[in-house]
Amino acid sequence: FIMRPFIKLWIPQCLQILRTPCRLFHGCNRLLTSQIISYYESINQYKKELPEYFNFASDVLDEWSQLEKNGRRPANPAFWWVNDEGEEVKWSFEELGFLSRKAANILSEVCGLQRGDRVIAVLPRVPEWWLLNVACMRTGIVFIPGTSQLTAKDILYRLQASKAKCIITNDTLAPAVESIMPDCQFLKSKVVVAKGSRAGWLNLKELFAVTSAEHKCVKTRSQDPMLIYFTSGSTGSPKMVVQSHSSYGIGFATSGRYWMDLTPSDIMWNTSDTGWVKSAWSSVFAPWICGSCVFVHNMPQFKPTVIAETLLRYPITAFCTAPTAYRMLVQHDLSSYKFMSLKHCVSGGEPLNPEVMAKWKIQTGLDIYEGYGQTETVTICATMKGMEIKPGSFGKAVPPYDVQIIDEHGAILPAGEEGNIAIRIQPVRPFCLFSEYLDNPEKTAASVCGNFYVTGDRGVMDEEGYISFVGRADDIINSSGYRIGPFEVESALIQHPAVVESAVVSSPDPIRGEVVKAFIVLAPAFVSHDPEKLTHELQQHVKKVTAPYKYPRKVEFVQDLPKTTTGKIQRKVLRNREWGK
Repeated sequence: FIMRPFIKLWIPQCLQILRTPCRLFHGCNRLLTSQIISYYESINQYKKELPEYFNFASDVLDEWSQLEKNGRRPANPAFWWVNDEGEEVKWSFEELGFLSRKAANILSEVCGLQRGDRVIAVLPRVPEWWLLNVACMRTGIVFIPGTSQLTAKDILYRLQASKAKCIITNDTLAPAVESIMPDCQFLKSKVVVAKGSRAGWLNLKELFAVTSAEHKCVKTRSQDPMLIYFTSGSTGSPKMVVQSHSSYGIGFATSGRYWMDLTPSDIMWNTSDTGWVKSAWSSVFAPWICGSCVFVHNMPQFKPTVIAETLLRYPITAFCTAPTAYRMLVQHDLSSYKFMSLKHCVSGGEPLNPEVMAKWKIQTGLDIYEGYGQTETVTICATMKGMEIKPGSFGKAVPPYDVQIIDEHGAILPAGEEGNIAIRIQPVRPFCLFSEYLDNPEKTAASVCGNFYVTGDRGVMDEEGYISFVGRADDIINSSGYRIGPFEVESALIQHPAVVESAVVSSPDPIRGEVVKAFIVLAPAFVSHDPEKLTHELQQHVKKVTAPYKYPRKVEFVQDLPKTTTGKIQRKVLRNREWGK
């Protein structure tokens, strides 16, 4: 059993054999396009039936482990973690199996959790998060990730709503959990991921040292619950989205291979926080179903220089980050860096401005392939490798989804007409769509319109089937009868050198009902400019770049924009401020 030195913090001495670092993992390209990927891809294309039983740990990870043992997978780690202190963790699929079986025993034997019980993990990007993810699959326990930026009130709401019996967190958040303990009637055990022990908590690192790695994976049905994600709606408390073992476990086979362009010799770095669903997409299921290496940098803060240095230093071949991060990176100018290994870049979470795509291509020589999806889905649309990139569009429907633009009554609209982006669920509901909003049948029913699941996003489909995003249904601005999507105005603004970032929302107006207002973060060189002149210049610029009626009649210069923990702009916060809510 082989392990990097850092692991000695939590694995007994007898398990440590140092691996010689090997830089050129993907030098061996005699690649078996694995039967594993092909089999699950054919399920996504409706060429094969969804199996009655499926478990990602035993049916995918353990299969890769076997191929690895048989010398039929490149000498590439399955998991590679680094941090700013120079610590490093590398696991093969075999090591991942060994450690996740230990974690499975800790959950079932020490914490007393049973199949179907729920566990909340509120952890930063630490290796244990990945082990717990897999351990829950092995035991049939439902895993509920949360971001480290949750407050005590957020954690309490999640514990009460989910009836979770166990919470796993770190030293930083343990006091927040302790402060709400009197109100957590369902909670049976608390586990801390920390070097030192803490009164009233089980210590995961200490338990690893004394727990057996003998564990038999439970047999889970394809439609059994595997994950619950809390997702914020535009109104009310966050909803609990239930995903099954097959939904996320099998549903990323197509997008992993063709959108993210992954093979067993690739090293995939996705910068998402562990609390965001994109971490499940691009740091667990898509790379591992393709047999790729998941690369993780435990960055507490997003720093463009750290991103650039990491892409330079490590043999990362595929990179995924949010549009906000790409916007910051191109401001930083990456022309002086030569990313020798990097060959494929993807983005998701919100639309990417065409201007940013163009700058990235100039600075790195690489295109950015956009994808679109939700917590409730796998990848809905994407620009796959080899497809024509149409700036402003996130590509075409990804199998098994049949994606259409529909009106309020569920009728399909012709090409070029704006409507609701929707996924067909009749006569067959795709297996890789969420099971339900837990304990909320009204919201589950409200997501259906006729034969379709409605995403809540507005879009337009062109003659070739490419879909362009107009905005969240509740972000659309209606000014004097004109419907204006914020994304188009923001994309026009960012083409001006003064604009680093902007958010466009509706603002009340006595004559037009509402008008377009832009909140703008200025580039340093423009901060001292006359605000009145600059406002006029930007308004004229937008009129030239897009239809004149879309220009922002109101402009406000701000230091920064409100964002979610995942870097998405919170237009709702700005809109509510405008409307005095």
